Amino acid sequence: MIQANDSSLTSWVEVPAGSDFPIQNLPFGIFKTGQLSPRVGVAIGNYVLDLKTLHVLGYFENLQFEKDDFDTSSLNRIIAKGKDATRELRNRLSKLLRSDFPHLRNKEHHVQQSLVPMDSVEMLMPVEVGDYTDFYSSIEHATNVGTMFRDPNNALLPNWKHLPVGYHGRASSIVVSGQAIRRPMGQTKPDDNPPVFGPSKALDFELEMAFITYPGKAMGERISTEEAEDYIFGMVLFNDWSARDIQKWEYVPLGPFLAKNFGSSVSPWIVTLDAMEPYRVASPQQNPEVLPYLKASGENNYDIHLEVGIQPKDMEETIVCKSNFKYMYWSMSQQLAHHTVNGCNIRGGDMLASGTISGPTPDSYGSMLELSWKGTKPVSLKDGVERKYIADHDQVIMRGHAEKDGIRIGFGEVRAEILPAE
Repeated sequence: MIQANDSSLTSWVEVPAGSDFPIQNLPFGIFKTGQLSPRVGVAIGNYVLDLKTLHVLGYFENLQFEKDDFDTSSLNRIIAKGKDATRELRNRLSKLLRSDFPHLRNKEHHVQQSLVPMDSVEMLMPVEVGDYTDFYSSIEHATNVGTMFRDPNNALLPNWKHLPVGYHGRASSIVVSGQAIRRPMGQTKPDDNPPVFGPSKALDFELEMAFITYPGKAMGERISTEEAEDYIFGMVLFNDWSARDIQKWEYVPLGPFLAKNFGSSVSPWIVTLDAMEPYRVASPQQNPEVLPYLKASGENNYDIHLEVGIQPKDMEETIVCKSNFKYMYWSMSQQLAHHTVNGCNIRGGDMLASGTISGPTPDSYGSMLELSWKGTKPVSLKDGVERKYIADHDQVIMRGHAEKDGIRIGFGEVRAEILPAE
């Protein structure tokens, strides 16, 4: 058992009921304040624990970290230490925060230096993303898209149930929650007319999650499904913004390009895969049987409740989607095994996104494309407002959490406002 996951633990730091960040979570992020430079922090209740300060104060003796590992603007340095090191670090933090452990709690001046109110910090992009891959791993989503654009009786392409389909995306435009996204410009092709240039008229969100990797094996070597989780540091919420009209015109023959690379938004706290251990569930049954390198034993999916809200300017938020990560047909272990089966090497801080997470019912579809069924069924918001796609100055908010035996492990939220095209 991972010590920090003990469901009986409580903290001397106050954790409000329903908080995403109890002592059993302890997600990692990068924060700064008006007085503090960017550095590594861990969320606990409504506070951020300053790991640079804790290191300076001597609380990380015998761990594999130096001050510079925490005095930094990304988590890449601590991720580079590997799973054993970050697990020991999380266990140490859990011990320091336990109600029955006074070592830090009783040093009031140390507490004041290292515990920062969350409402006083600015959260930054948690990792420097070297490479980004986006998968297409929800069978419900793939079936919906195939039904809309191809053949309802043969919605899935022939390869879909044999391998986790994916593509390499753009890392430079992945931004942290709170940063606005500009409506993209591009080419579209109205029916039976020549292509035109202008702002996207079908801007969409995609409800996804992404995982962040530890350094992998050498180029030319493979990571198996059985060892894949040793190379996964943690997970974030991921909004893969998509311009559907641009995508429709450009994606044949080589797939998404300008329709996807203008922006993706991530939540600032990385929840470790260790923290998700109690929330394992079986993946959906795969039929036909997959090839041997994609077979995986045990429970390799996770029960994570997800929701999406849309909030027009000066209006209330409306929840438009409730889904769950457990619906994913292809697991993270299978995605990583397939990604590396040809010898492709991964690096610490790489980000691999799930693809849109849709469930089996219309209220669980993870994109406006599906919720409005290609714009034919407008989605009703509060105050009589309707949406086929996302309008300028709408904010899209995604949230996620896992819950079992009274313990809630949350991801916080990822939100972004859409600004008009320029």
